[in-house]
Amino acid sequence: QVSLVESGGGSVQAGGSLRLSCEASGDQYSANCMGWFRQAPGKEREGVASIYLHGSGWKYEADSVKGRFTISQDNAKNTVYLQMNNLIPEDTGMYTCAAAYRCVNEMLSPTLYNYWGQGTQVTVSS
Repeated sequence: QVSLVESGGGSVQAGGSLRLSCEASGDQYSANCMGWFRQAPGKEREGVASIYLHGSGWKYEADSVKGRFTISQDNAKNTVYLQMNNLIPEDTGMYTCAAAYRCVNEMLSPTLYNYWGQGTQVTVSS
């Protein structure tokens, strides 16, 4: 069992920055990939970024956030981060992190993940 706790959400104006954190506990070493997802009201959940936790350092950011968002990890803290810069109103949503036993391709499909956090709200005003 892996527990995930997100933090760092909030309200910012367009052009601002936020850094989201996702701390894993429990059997976190069984997870090989982690990802960040977001969901706006009335929209489907969207994969934002993913990272392979052990060895390769492979990571992926969706086209909609590439160049603005960066995913990273701190193994000593069992934490994955999502640095979000140059935020736009379309980035508004509930941001949730997830963990997966198995890594497949870009890992942006929510069906690939085994554990989910509760989410943290990000609101970007124009």
